[in-house]
Amino acid sequence: MGCSNYLVAILNFITFLLSIPILGAGIWLKRHASTDCEHYLENPVIALAIFLLVVSLAGVIGACCRVNWLLWVYLLVMFILILLLTIFTIFAFVVTNKGAGEVISNKGYKDYKLGDYSNWLQKRVDNNKNWNRIKSCLIDGKVCQSLVDEKNTPANQFFAKNLSPIQSGCCKPPDSCKFQYVGPTTWTKTSTTDTTNPDCNTWSNVQTALCYDCQSCKAGVLQNLKGHWKKVAVINIVFLVFLIIVYSIGCCAFRSNRWDNSWKPYNGR
Repeated sequence: MGCSNYLVAILNFITFLLSIPILGAGIWLKRHASTDCEHYLENPVIALAIFLLVVSLAGVIGACCRVNWLLWVYLLVMFILILLLTIFTIFAFVVTNKGAGEVISNKGYKDYKLGDYSNWLQKRVDNNKNWNRIKSCLIDGKVCQSLVDEKNTPANQFFAKNLSPIQSGCCKPPDSCKFQYVGPTTWTKTSTTDTTNPDCNTWSNVQTALCYDCQSCKAGVLQNLKGHWKKVAVINIVFLVFLIIVYSIGCCAFRSNRWDNSWKPYNGR
């Protein structure tokens, strides 16, 4: 077996081994998931694991046994995967290009506005079905719990806090509402409260409601998502380089197998 076949077989065998714990995690989630957020993750995890398992098996069998049609299918799937990852990486950079937090004077945190982000992202969180699922994840994840536990924090200490985008958008009212501070998650309206801002009317001191239905909460989620997508896009670039190398080795193995098969009749004479 040629060097390229060995390399394809080894790399895909490693991928095959990695897919097993991923599949196990998906099955565990399916059996033990207790929240909507966990249920939302189980099917993609299982699908990814099965995909990796099947593709890596095709690569191992195709390379080790020199089954050229299977190796051809493997290379086709790899090409489609490289194409899709390239499209997604470009798309991720484009849709996360817009949007940033608004710096507030003498405050350690920023405010976030939904209109600052790309239209595509805005439509995703403005969809009630999508948002109810995201909101469920936020509540289950207790993103505001640390602020709830610090109910006796003085105003000057709270205003100096470096809150995450989700905490800033979902756990307190927007600074523009001009509410009076009582506690990190307890605020009261004043005579200067902006009644034209829908978020100021949506805010609730009920600890299970807070600002989870505010536009600022959706913006905070998008700001958080923007940061994650940019990291994923960078990782995708590294992964793409790896896939292209493996794909190139696979092409060499495919050509080598065809060349060897074409000489078999002559070697038998």
